[in-house]
Amino acid sequence: MMKKAIIILLMMALLPVIGKAQVKGNMGSDSPLRKLQLAEMAIKNFYVDSVNEQKLVEDGIRGMLEKLDPHSTYTDAKETKAMNEPLQGDFEGIGVQFNMIEDTLVVIQPVVNGPSQKVGILAGDRIVSVNDSTIAGVKMARIDIMKMLRGKKGTKVKLGVVRRGVKGVLTFVVTRAKIPVHTINASYMIRPNVGYIRIESFGMKTHDEFMLAVDSLKKKGMKTLLLDLQDNGGGYLQSAVQISNEFLKNNDMIVYTEGRRARRQNFKAIGNGRLQDVKVYVLVNELSASAAEIVTGAIQDNDRGTVVGRRTFGKGLVQRPLDLPDGSMIRLTIAHYYTPSGRCIQKPYTKGDLKDYEMDIEKRFKHGELTNPDSIQFSDSLKYYTIRKHRVVYGGGGIMPDNFVPLDTTKFTRYHRMLAAKSIIINAYLKYADANRQALKAQYSSFDAFNKGYVVPQSLLDEIVAEGKKEKIEPKDAAELKATLPNIALQIKALTARDIWDMNEYFRVWNAQSDIVNKAINLCTAPDTDRSL
Repeated sequence: MMKKAIIILLMMALLPVIGKAQVKGNMGSDSPLRKLQLAEMAIKNFYVDSVNEQKLVEDGIRGMLEKLDPHSTYTDAKETKAMNEPLQGDFEGIGVQFNMIEDTLVVIQPVVNGPSQKVGILAGDRIVSVNDSTIAGVKMARIDIMKMLRGKKGTKVKLGVVRRGVKGVLTFVVTRAKIPVHTINASYMIRPNVGYIRIESFGMKTHDEFMLAVDSLKKKGMKTLLLDLQDNGGGYLQSAVQISNEFLKNNDMIVYTEGRRARRQNFKAIGNGRLQDVKVYVLVNELSASAAEIVTGAIQDNDRGTVVGRRTFGKGLVQRPLDLPDGSMIRLTIAHYYTPSGRCIQKPYTKGDLKDYEMDIEKRFKHGELTNPDSIQFSDSLKYYTIRKHRVVYGGGGIMPDNFVPLDTTKFTRYHRMLAAKSIIINAYLKYADANRQALKAQYSSFDAFNKGYVVPQSLLDEIVAEGKKEKIEPKDAAELKATLPNIALQIKALTARDIWDMNEYFRVWNAQSDIVNKAINLCTAPDTDRSL
């Protein structure tokens, strides 16, 4: 008994500091913290069965955070690493883009000058073993394969490779290296004098990537920029601030944060932006969130550009990462994001009701907000005014665009959605690309030639229809089939362009059907367009 009493006293004596944040708690006899510690100790020492103490504590942390806002979260060490990696600008591995075809890893593209390309691995190669462990045909999960291929910089991995037209298994020893993770999906001149840049997320190196793209487009005569933030889920605040700064004048407000215990913090432009003379249109939709909304709000509220699309997600809660000693992390909401006009970006939520929060986009669809501008109504209490022109903008969560573009529910038919959901389109395409990749590369020496001359084979479309029929997926009538096939063909053409070149060319094809992109093009090329900045 004496031993247990000593243990309890020792455990209640100190609470470790979390990361750099100093956490002070009342350790009196009636403190909630003391109660929590006693409960954990009681379970550990007296519960009828053995328990995983680590998991017990983690579940307790998750349970507490679940009763707060939708964005306060806990991640264990592995989850934390996986979450941060796409934003850090690089990871360590072998450097290939790949996909799975019938339980076999097929290389789509080796990263240019990456470790795999340097040893001779080619697009179309099948990696069948890693360090003599078979990975082909064994139903191995994609994430498990990635774990085997990734590793510390400088370590070696032996790959068994099957190559079309070559007998037997080729062996390559690849030295892992840092592989860059790019957050700019596409950058090209979409019209004369009009540049287009699509940002997938805001990572540590996004601003550097963005400015490289800007410099390239300026050399090609860019006077107007379409900044595409559709489906951009956010990322680092600093990157959003850096990119906003490029468009704004000195001392223009970009965003500010404020919370119960977090004093107001202002983020302002410093006047050295290199895009102050470029007209800008920001493209957004209902999946544009967080850092993407900061950039959008800064440009709209400062009357610096035009926002085109649909109301953004409404993720305006500031999380402070609290690093725990074992590599896990608590991301705790400490403040709200506010646009320069004073609008809170965060949409309303009920504490502890994550399910309702997650259903918000579906509710927008049912209410007609995504398809009909007449269904969008705001009360006068949500009125705010832009900084320079004093235009009315509305709060209530998310950023409402200046030019609304409804979601076209007829473009992608039920038949198309079901084929896509069952992976029938992508699987048929992957087989086609695998068999024809080298021939297509030889046939089309430039993207312009491909874009002008390539036609998706009718035999491939017929195969997709036939595979759908096997899965009992069929069009309801001839009209639905006729409406579906052109978009499937465009999707396949875009995927083919990606495989021959990169994501940039994918979007050069795919943007042809984008109502939001086309609306922005029409606005910026109209003869009577307001040229004011």
